[in-house]
Amino acid sequence: MNSNKTIFSLIFLSVALAGCQSKPSAPPVNSQDMVYQDTPFVQETHDAYRVGIDRADNEVRSIAVDQESNIWIATASGIFRKNKDTRNWEPIISGESRGPAYAVRVNQNGDVLLGTWDGIYRFRNKQLTKEEGVKPPISEICIAGEGNYALGPHGIWRYENNKWTPQDYSIARSVRDAATDTKGNLWVATDAGLYLCKDGKTKLYQDVSDLISCYARAISFDPSGNIWAGVMGGVSVRDNEKLIKKITPQEGIPSIFINCISQSPDGLMWVGTNVGIVRYAKDGTHSLRFSKRWLTDNKVNDLAFDALGNAWVATANGVSLIKRNMMTMEDKQKNFYGQLMKKHMRDPWTCGILHLEIPGDTASWRNSDDDNDGEYTSGYLAMESFRYAATKDPDAKMKARKAFEFLKYLQTVTGTEGFFARSIVPVDWKEVHDGNRTYNQKEIAEELVSDPRYKPVEKRWRPSADSKWLWKGDTSTDEMDGHMMGYFYFYELVADAAEKELVRDHVKKIVDYVIKNNYNFVDVDGTHTHWAVWSPDQINHDPDWASERSINSFELLVYLKFAGHLTGDEKYEKEYRRLIDAEGYLDNVSRLNSKNPAWQIYFDRTLEGYLFPIILKYENDPKLKEFYQKLMDEWMTNQPAGENLVNNLAYAFACGKKVNVAQTLDFLKDAPLDLMDWPIDHTLREDVQVVRNPILEEVQISELPPASIRSTVRWDKNPWAARQGDLTQVREPVFWLWPYWEARYLGIIQN
Repeated sequence: MNSNKTIFSLIFLSVALAGCQSKPSAPPVNSQDMVYQDTPFVQETHDAYRVGIDRADNEVRSIAVDQESNIWIATASGIFRKNKDTRNWEPIISGESRGPAYAVRVNQNGDVLLGTWDGIYRFRNKQLTKEEGVKPPISEICIAGEGNYALGPHGIWRYENNKWTPQDYSIARSVRDAATDTKGNLWVATDAGLYLCKDGKTKLYQDVSDLISCYARAISFDPSGNIWAGVMGGVSVRDNEKLIKKITPQEGIPSIFINCISQSPDGLMWVGTNVGIVRYAKDGTHSLRFSKRWLTDNKVNDLAFDALGNAWVATANGVSLIKRNMMTMEDKQKNFYGQLMKKHMRDPWTCGILHLEIPGDTASWRNSDDDNDGEYTSGYLAMESFRYAATKDPDAKMKARKAFEFLKYLQTVTGTEGFFARSIVPVDWKEVHDGNRTYNQKEIAEELVSDPRYKPVEKRWRPSADSKWLWKGDTSTDEMDGHMMGYFYFYELVADAAEKELVRDHVKKIVDYVIKNNYNFVDVDGTHTHWAVWSPDQINHDPDWASERSINSFELLVYLKFAGHLTGDEKYEKEYRRLIDAEGYLDNVSRLNSKNPAWQIYFDRTLEGYLFPIILKYENDPKLKEFYQKLMDEWMTNQPAGENLVNNLAYAFACGKKVNVAQTLDFLKDAPLDLMDWPIDHTLREDVQVVRNPILEEVQISELPPASIRSTVRWDKNPWAARQGDLTQVREPVFWLWPYWEARYLGIIQN
């Protein structure tokens, strides 16, 4: 090794790193060494209800919960009731009287009042009667202490002395909602504005000094007694006399079309819009629930709460129950771990997704393969390794060993000296991703023009020697990164002496194979795979590989350092130093955090998070270790949102500094229990903007969505993506279990 050249290279790299940093080199470290004591928190879940087979049955306009916890709804086809503890909806009005319905409310005596196309009905003591004295249709019912109001295009009636009496209030006929304040005054929302009906007189609020706009559709009162008027444009908050606040998309309203507002039992203000529900706390913080993950339809028409504080939501296509459950993180991990073991682990111990034969129907699931089965099973191996390190549970050790054996078998099954497969499936599977095919010259030409590095692989799947399995080739660099990460955590946290020897021999075999083939991963066809290229010939000298120069150089240096530490063989250190001194690989790595914008992909951030702990654990040269530490500090500083829990915790593991702890804990609490990869379209929202950062090539949104309104997470996917999800798959819960158990191991979460 030329020591003078190495020293010069390190000096150059220190200058280069200092010059490219626009932020402090140290990552954000929490001001206190935060430890979370696991206590119960609210975990929301969603349950969807279809009312009938007709579209009109499911156009739900109003909803109420009676004193026996039965659910009542008014739909475009009539009135329905769902009794407690059943899922079936029973039509309440039959025959010729059945028709469009608009309002259901429960008064203080427990009577259920029903506003329909032909008048008003009362359900009392299990008897339904039609009331006289009103002129139909009745579109709104307002519960007001001893008296109740019925409203519609033909006027307002009040129920007094067991009869409906017309009220002499002159208002617009377009009645949309009504409510009474603490003084008994009646407020009515109409297309012409907001009316105050008091002592036989009306006062109209419609000027922009009164409301955001005059098109009013919803009214409610907050815990302070202020009136919330939902209008086109947002919510106008008034203290009866004057406008005191506007809530618009700038304050989190996802749509300017407001349909309903209701105060929940815990004092939150729920605002139903054409793009879901947004809930506001007194301090202005808010949370959004939209998409099929949370609602049968994004258009929310009405809200009601049961005695347990659960929200029943009337939408344009059915009823949603957003249920409150108290659970600890320990409870949550048991739930996720149960789902994982029941469905997502397939022989011979592959962790993967489920495919749905009928999109959205979880009963139609079957196990499915993925290009990255090896990488994602490595994530599972990391999770079990941290579970064992945190608990010393022999079950975790046994399952970690099984995961390692599967990854090891991915190499054995190929019958090569060191190449490993992406995945294996039983030989009798009828469907696989990227099945074998042929390419004609026109197709190859099209692909080559698009990607000059394209490799047409006609035979991706091959039978194993024992004819039990099909194995998939064309293995990529991300698979290699995932494998090495899994082996690292298994070796450091789980393996006994015999198991360490197995890891040592396996890693040696793979890395020797890479070295033998000029630092590329060569498939059984004798050529390198599409992506797995680390050779200086391509990385340094082929301009079409410039986009991979920094990360692939980093990957190869890590592989060599890992193999060198495990085996003690100096040849790996010699190759490692040669790549640094003669091929400039450390120079390449120095640009890891400052890639050309066109070359930045979110996937790389996660791969880098796989590798940093390995190099920082095993690098003993003080100057090189300092270089990698500064590089990782900068890498972490460039992730201030803390959106990637695997990266947050990789930094804590490698550097002993806990970062983004609040974001990590918030995600673990907020992540839904539902693993369906629900499609989520953030472009529908008006409270965010479509942007092109942080990753230039992707359409993203300007705010990081919380876990509850993302598609089911995989850490290599961009969380800012404007459109996410796939209705044909259910993802594995390792995305949650891995950071949970790592946080337990690192002492961030304590039981």
